Amino acid sequence: MGGKRSEDKAYGKPAQYDPSFRGPIKNRGCTDVICCLLFLVFILGYIVVGMVAWVYGDPRQVLYPRNSTGAYCGVGENKDKPYLLYFNIFSCVLATNILVAVQSGLQCPTPQVCVASCPEALWSVDTNQLSMMVGDVFYKENRSFCLPGVPSDMEVLNSLQQELCPSFLLPSTPALGRCFPSPNLNFTPPQFPGISNTSVSQAVSGLVDSLNARDITVKIFEDFARSWYWILVALGVALVLSLLFILLLRLVAGPLVLVLTVGVLGVLAYGMYHCWEQYRRLRDGGAPSLSQVGFTTDLSAYQSVKGTWLAALIVLAVLEGTLLLLLIFLRQRIRVAVAILSEASKAVGQMMSTMFYPLVTFILLVICIAYWVMTALYLATSGQPQYVYWVSNASTPGCEAMPVNTSCDPMAQSKNYSCPGLMCVFRGYSSTGLVQRTLFNLQIYGVLGLFWTVNWVLALGQCVLAGAFASFYWAFHKPRDIPSFPLSAAFIRTLRYHTGSLAFGALILSLVQIARMVLEYIDHKLRGAQNALARCIVCCFKCCLWCLEKFIKFLNRNAYIMIAIYGKNFCVSAKNAFMLLMRNVLRVVVLDKVTDLLLFFGKLLVVGGVGVLSFFFFSGRIKGLGKDFENPNLNYYWLPIMTSIAGAYVIASGFFSVFGMCVDTLFLCFLEDLERNDGSPDRPYYMSKNLLKILGKKNQAPPEDKRRKK
Repeated sequence: MGGKRSEDKAYGKPAQYDPSFRGPIKNRGCTDVICCLLFLVFILGYIVVGMVAWVYGDPRQVLYPRNSTGAYCGVGENKDKPYLLYFNIFSCVLATNILVAVQSGLQCPTPQVCVASCPEALWSVDTNQLSMMVGDVFYKENRSFCLPGVPSDMEVLNSLQQELCPSFLLPSTPALGRCFPSPNLNFTPPQFPGISNTSVSQAVSGLVDSLNARDITVKIFEDFARSWYWILVALGVALVLSLLFILLLRLVAGPLVLVLTVGVLGVLAYGMYHCWEQYRRLRDGGAPSLSQVGFTTDLSAYQSVKGTWLAALIVLAVLEGTLLLLLIFLRQRIRVAVAILSEASKAVGQMMSTMFYPLVTFILLVICIAYWVMTALYLATSGQPQYVYWVSNASTPGCEAMPVNTSCDPMAQSKNYSCPGLMCVFRGYSSTGLVQRTLFNLQIYGVLGLFWTVNWVLALGQCVLAGAFASFYWAFHKPRDIPSFPLSAAFIRTLRYHTGSLAFGALILSLVQIARMVLEYIDHKLRGAQNALARCIVCCFKCCLWCLEKFIKFLNRNAYIMIAIYGKNFCVSAKNAFMLLMRNVLRVVVLDKVTDLLLFFGKLLVVGGVGVLSFFFFSGRIKGLGKDFENPNLNYYWLPIMTSIAGAYVIASGFFSVFGMCVDTLFLCFLEDLERNDGSPDRPYYMSKNLLKILGKKNQAPPEDKRRKK
């Protein structure tokens, strides 16, 4: 008795009976008002940051290519010239890493010009054309690929030496607004004075490897265009399977848990048998022991060591015995968990609208993420572009005294310098100005806004679903006493009274997630370091923060359930939920593991079923379906298969997240029901008859003159 009292004192007193309690409280007040005001002020600041980014940013710097003069292709004076042509596109690959080139807007150390269309034929300057004029060789032949302002009476040789006109053209096709050459060319431009002789075939090969084969991208889009409706059919199958699985759990939850449990025991038993057979075979054959083999990085060597199989046998035997003991001593709690799962399936069946609430959450998440992406893009392009002089080889005669890395004007042609190959190239965006100087702080503000808003949207979904499912449990006569439109009522109630509480929990979780992100960045920077101690410390911090994030998510989830039911602030709700769960910790563990097992099997069933059907259909292994149901002719049949599997996983996760929230809500209500009520006429249990039967409890029949009014 003393131990029981001390336990109650440590984890709080059980919930007391309240005669006025009839489910989620309707007469409630606003909670965590200070956090609500702080969140609203932060959102206003987030909007101001977006407006500042909109005013000073210019996403055209990322969306549209620039020519060597700094003008955009496809905009303004170059409206009829949407494509960018590189004189020597291979310098993008030869001079720098392709990722660096992409981050700088695919700016390469070579002249660039906006063109109306990409070259279609292979062409290069002949030797007898070097003394001719630019107008005769380029303009009259409809080759308008020189930089703007190049006079028609300039010699072709001079224009090539100053890199004002291209020395060769390759058949190209537009991609990302740029003219990329077709692969598999074997063409080498002739040598000209002051011009490097680079093998085009090798350069094209390197470019194709770096850009991951442009034609593969085209084929991927073709496959999606041919199979998108069949992918939608596969996603529809996933939706139906997920819904059927949840609705049928009321009938098959018990047998399914039994089958899965026996299956796990059978797998462990077979593993023990296999390990024993391997150990006996190696022992009789005189296999070496573990001490004879010693330590080696070749893990396959341990397969021939009898000690390996003996250790595996012992581990599997311990797991088998532990699982059997748990099943024996926790069988009653497992039955309760199965009954709650069945009750959750009934609740979902009574409120089918809850299954589609994840669509609302998805739309809100898309809005939050899209706003952050656009704000970050505008902020990143808020500065003015800066250009500097650049030359590929500063030791070239005539280039020693050139002003390399100094500012330049791309609009002014540098004709006075004697250095061949000297050009004005893009370096980055200026950091002057108030917005540019505070750019880092604004980006940090945006990251915090992303995490906070995303976590708030997820918290809103959890609290709304908890309010709807709690109204189901606390309806004494189901479904007669279930209120009308419980999901809509819970949504309005949560937004009106508990925005601050949701913001409080979301802020705590966001700060932990940002700390984890910072540690991941530090760990990435330390991977090349030799300091093992620093890496070990960072790894320990990462592990601690991961555990803290998991605990906060668990605590927030149950706090939102208590908020939805009782309407109290976040701290009180989190405390009450934690104390209630700790007073029933064994039930919590059993229900959690049984739920995880069933939902894992459900995801496996949905994703595996859709994956198998997609494989047999898209690979053409299903015959005789008729012309209307023929599999499309695809370049990569695995692409729609993987897309269908990924979509099925997302759909199953969305449906099962609702079911998981239903289980957690009903479980907390069940624990509250046990503590509040005793089955008497004045304090009847609200749980189902199946749960009452499992627990050996029952509601006493009320006297005729004191029948409860509902």
